[in-house]
Amino acid sequence: QVQLVESGGGLVQAGGSLRLSCAASGISFSMYVMGWYRQAPGKQREAVATITSGGSTNYADSVKGRFTISRDNAKSTVFLQMNSLKLEDTAVYYCHASLVRNNYWGQGTQVTVSS
Repeated sequence: QVQLVESGGGLVQAGGSLRLSCAASGISFSMYVMGWYRQAPGKQREAVATITSGGSTNYADSVKGRFTISRDNAKSTVFLQMNSLKLEDTAVYYCHASLVRNNYWGQGTQVTVSS
């Protein structure tokens, strides 16, 4: 059974930082492209950052220079370090794992940025 379990969300003031974690089980983690997506109220889910099995990263323009995605294959965990948070970063953040036709989602963790 595949599980992606996010943690680290919460309430933070604008300009602050949070670190999200996603622990995976039931998959060959090191082979998967891992990603973070987010969905704000009334908006579509959007990609925030992805990291390939080889460690190549990609970011949405809105988070470049502020967010960093990383992975620890030994611990089957992917991270999202979020700095200089803005009000518009408020959303539910989802962990995603993909490999060819296999796609899995976590349950999401709420990030709320206050002024």
